[in-house]
Amino acid sequence: MPNIKSQKDRVVQAKKEALHNKAIKSNLKTVVKKADAAIAANAAEKDAVVKVAVSTIAKAQSKGVLHKNTAARKISRMAKRANKANA
Repeated sequence: MPNIKSQKDRVVQAKKEALHNKAIKSNLKTVVKKADAAIAANAAEKDAVVKVAVSTIAKAQSKGVLHKNTAARKISRMAKRANKANA
């Protein structure tokens, strides 16, 4: 446990930030799973679900939860799967 006041504050901030990031990542995983399931089932609402997933990935990237290249890779792979299912 830190003795310096600023480091005590950083411990609290780190916990708060980790909790925030965990919530965003958890939601991201849920949305991506729904999109993958819709693509696999070739569901009618597939395009809307994929659009929501892409938006969620982009938002996680803008918040700093995901690296920009990671977000781009995830979006690209999802779009590739969706386009393959449409063809």
